[in-house]
Amino acid sequence: MSPEAPPNESTRPAKVLVIDDSNTIRRSAEIFLRQGGFEVVLAEDGFDALSKVNDHDPALIFCDILMPRLDGYQTCAIIKRNPRFADVPVIMLSSKDGLFDKARGRMVGSEDYLTKPFTKDQLIQAVQQYRRAA
Repeated sequence: MSPEAPPNESTRPAKVLVIDDSNTIRRSAEIFLRQGGFEVVLAEDGFDALSKVNDHDPALIFCDILMPRLDGYQTCAIIKRNPRFADVPVIMLSSKDGLFDKARGRMVGSEDYLTKPFTKDQLIQAVQQYRRAA
């Protein structure tokens, strides 16, 4: 008999997608989330993120607002329009803490908004609060 049971849906760590064009932000988020026990997938822009959402089926997505080519609002709206991912929580990331940005994020379907720079505790708390049940 093996000492450890094979991982199943309930014991597997939650998979989190981090979308940000800043390598520093992506790596910081990856370190913080891995320390929190989560599996992390990184994307450097909205186009990269769309294929990774499909391939990895994340339980939660952190999405930067200001990115080249496809911004965070457009990326979130596209993800939310797909019935397969409509219930995946999206949390917008921005260096601005504006009411307009928060409202616009809600309009495209995001659940929350974190201001950069974020702390490890803020990221982990957001995942625990919003992640989609497997």
